[in-house]
Amino acid sequence: MRATWRGLPARRHEAGWEPGLSVPAADGSPLLTDHYFPRAHGDFPTLLVRSPYGRGLPWSPQYGLLFAEQGFHVVLQSCRGTGGSGGAFDLWRNEAADGQATVSWLREQPWFDGTLGTVGPSYLGYVQWALALDPPPELKAMVVQVGLHDPHALFHADGALRLENALAVGLGMTYQHQGMAPFLKATLRLQRHLRDITTAQPLLGAYRSAFGTELPWLDDVMTHPDAEDAYWQGASPAASAERLCVPTVLITGWHDALADQTFEQYDRLRRAGCETALLVGPWTHTSALQQGWPEVFTESLAWLRAHLCAAPSGLRPTAVRVHMGGENAWRDLADWPPAATTTSWYPVPGGHLTQQPPTGRAPVAAFRYHPADPTPSLGGALLSRTAGTRNNATLEARDDVLTFTGPPLTEHLDILGPVSARLSVSTDTGHADVFTRLCDVDPHGRSVNICDGFSRLRTADRAASEVTVAMSATAHRFLAGHRIRWQISGGAHPRYARGTGTGVSPVHATTFTPVRMTLHTDSALILPGRSELA
Repeated sequence: MRATWRGLPARRHEAGWEPGLSVPAADGSPLLTDHYFPRAHGDFPTLLVRSPYGRGLPWSPQYGLLFAEQGFHVVLQSCRGTGGSGGAFDLWRNEAADGQATVSWLREQPWFDGTLGTVGPSYLGYVQWALALDPPPELKAMVVQVGLHDPHALFHADGALRLENALAVGLGMTYQHQGMAPFLKATLRLQRHLRDITTAQPLLGAYRSAFGTELPWLDDVMTHPDAEDAYWQGASPAASAERLCVPTVLITGWHDALADQTFEQYDRLRRAGCETALLVGPWTHTSALQQGWPEVFTESLAWLRAHLCAAPSGLRPTAVRVHMGGENAWRDLADWPPAATTTSWYPVPGGHLTQQPPTGRAPVAAFRYHPADPTPSLGGALLSRTAGTRNNATLEARDDVLTFTGPPLTEHLDILGPVSARLSVSTDTGHADVFTRLCDVDPHGRSVNICDGFSRLRTADRAASEVTVAMSATAHRFLAGHRIRWQISGGAHPRYARGTGTGVSPVHATTFTPVRMTLHTDSALILPGRSELA
């Protein structure tokens, strides 16, 4: 693995390994823990890495060995009920207490010098936020990489099930801690059964053909779409950021399924006055730890050295660094999002996009969404390997996808910040989903996705209803000669569970109804204003 990474800092120490330690959880269950350490004399700070995905690949080399070689004790621990640890795994509910119990154990270790940091991605970020609800005094720095803090938002969007996320998390939580071979076999089995699972009527329980077992927690997640439901009470430790004083760096990618959660926490930390930094790369949830690992590791190491070792020379001068799509360059910014006005683009008949505001409310275009042939998802912000940028040509050729395209730009156009859409839509059933996407079309006609969003829509008496759809955020340069394209459809399957056309959840539905959707002229694509013209 080391040979595949370029540009990593040179190792400072040889690393030692003390595997299979038993640390008592809050309920007394043994948490299996591996201790990595620099083979050198002296005191070194400690990094706590808690994972439900096992302690082997890739966690052992990427977090155990690499950080120990740089002068840190690393405590790599399997969460309760995973990776050989005792007790039962209960998604999110035990992490705060077990994190505190582990810190209590650390205080008794002769090599612990009282200086603690945390680091890790995805659910390994969630356990950091859980510990930060009541941060121990030894905690001096946090590094949250493509991190989770809101489980409900991971699984649901405006009442709709994020089906692909649910299956990916179910797969990872069930098999990854068992080792690479069982995980890969289960992954291939899921791919073979994916169509049958995602089109099952009803959806509930269909995953068993791939996972080979019933997952009560996944059933619970799928059947509780309302964020206000008592089931989700206490699930999100987001509030920890509202009063946190622990210096925290946040790392994500533009096509990370958890990017919006990262931006939310950055905003909370800034408003709380907490020292924080943000790095956003051209990555997906998985590629940040693969192709992006040299940048992610370097950023993480610099933050930890600055706050655990009083060695700030590796910190960059600005709080924010983002990768500019289109330009393929990095930008250093004082804050995120940068101050900018907004610019609206409007759809007109013929598939054109204009900055000229419409008059009145008239139909622009219509299409029929058919659940038997749901509009497929293509790329975007996912947990799976299918995430990222894609050529949208085949998707945009479908009859159930609308596109509106602006004229060729006469100069470069930079957009930095959140993107949204205001949609005025009528339907013939009163119930529909809407998926909206921003694309960059090059002079050869290749249409590449930049960012997107999804929302549930309710209409009455076939009259147009208005909904504003958040489409995440971006930093992108549309080059001169390129065109802005707005894509609109009735879904993105299996990224989101297909709409039923009746308002009944597809988790329980056995009847699906086609929906005719009509877009009206008072709709608009809203882009952050021209932060820079070149």
